Amino acid sequence: MLPISARALAALTQAARRPIRADWSNDGGATWTPVPKLGSAEVRPDRTAECRYSGTADLVGVPLGASGINTVVTQVRLFQGIQAPRMDVEWIPAGVYVIDRLTRTRHGASVELLGREQMIREAHLPTPRTVGPDSARALAQTLIGEALPGVPVAWLDGVGADTPMPAWVVDEDRWAALSGGTDTSGTDTGIAAALAAELYADAAGIMTFAPVPTLDDPVVWRIPYGQALVQPAEQESAEGLVNLWSVSGDGGDGSPAIGPVYVWDDDPGSLTYAGPDPVGDPLAPQRLGLTGVRIRSARYASPLITTIGQGYDVGRARLADSLGIQASLSFTAACNPGLEPGDVVEVEVRPGEWQAHIVDSCPYTLGSASQSCTTRTTTRRLT
Repeated sequence: MLPISARALAALTQAARRPIRADWSNDGGATWTPVPKLGSAEVRPDRTAECRYSGTADLVGVPLGASGINTVVTQVRLFQGIQAPRMDVEWIPAGVYVIDRLTRTRHGASVELLGREQMIREAHLPTPRTVGPDSARALAQTLIGEALPGVPVAWLDGVGADTPMPAWVVDEDRWAALSGGTDTSGTDTGIAAALAAELYADAAGIMTFAPVPTLDDPVVWRIPYGQALVQPAEQESAEGLVNLWSVSGDGGDGSPAIGPVYVWDDDPGSLTYAGPDPVGDPLAPQRLGLTGVRIRSARYASPLITTIGQGYDVGRARLADSLGIQASLSFTAACNPGLEPGDVVEVEVRPGEWQAHIVDSCPYTLGSASQSCTTRTTTRRLT
C-alpha cells in the first residue's frame, strides 16, 4: 500500500473532504505546472494490464499546443487528497501518465492517460542489439534510461538486482526485454520474468521491480462486513489456471542447459493439488485413490535463467500467480487511494468469514467516497 498515515486511513470511512489536483510537465517531469482546475477524473490501477495505471481526466484552464498540453511530450500526474477534521490535506499520488488521446474542449482538454510503461513500450530498438553480460540492475537501468531519461528505478526487497545476466539479442521490443514476453523467434524474454519479479510504473511514476505478490504477504487493509463492504459478488474461473510448471534456461550458445525444474501445487488441502509427485510418479493419484487430482501444466523457458535456483524461483512465482486466479471477489468499499494492485487485503465476505485476497484492480473516480475492487485468492477444500 502507498504511504498513508493512520489518521488518513481512519478517515476513509468518516466524514472527510476528498480534494483532487493535477500537474503537467513538458520536460520529462523535471518541473511541474499545476492544472488550474481538474474536472472529472478516473484512475484504473490494474495489475493485469500492460500499463499498471491508466485513466481519464478533464483538464480545465490549461494551454494547448507545443508550449502546453499535447500528446507528444506532455506528462500528467494526478493526486487524491484526504482531509479529516482538524488535519491538513494528505495528498496520495494517483499515477503519472502520458497522454494517449486528447480532445479539445471549450475550457481546456479531455485526455486519455496511460502510465509511463507506455513510453518504454513505444521506444522500440531501431536495430537488433546484443545486451549483456552484466547485472540485471545495470542492464535494466540502461534499457529504461534510454526511454525514460532521469526516471528512477526501484528494486524492492526480494528481487535479485545483482543477478548476473548472460548476453542475449534484443531484436526490437524493449518492453519485452525488460518485463516479459517473446521475441520474434518465440523465445521467452524479460529481465523481470527471469528474476521471478514484475516491472511496473508505480503511483508516483517510479519504474519498480517487485516480487510477484502472494497470499503470504502481509495484509495491508482489513475490510469488515457491513462497514466498508457492500454487496460482495463472488466469481470463479479456471482460465489461466496452472498447477504444474516446467522451467528451463538455455542461452543457445553451447553452454549447458539449465533444468528443466518442476514446481507444482503440493498442498493436499488445495483444490488445485497436483498430487505428491506429478513428474516422477504421475500414477500416484490413481494408486492412492486421489480421484479429484487434475493436472494443468505449462512450460516456461528463457535464456536469462542461468542457475537451477533461479529456475525454482521463477517456477514458484509463476505458480503463485497462476493458482490465485480461479476464485475472485468483487466488492465496493470506502475509497482507499493508498491501495495498490498486488496488495493483500482481508475481506469479511459474510459475518465471521474472513478471506485473504490479492488486489488485481482497484479503479476509482477521484473525489469519490467509494471504489470497486477485483481480487483473487486460492480456493481451498473445506475440512
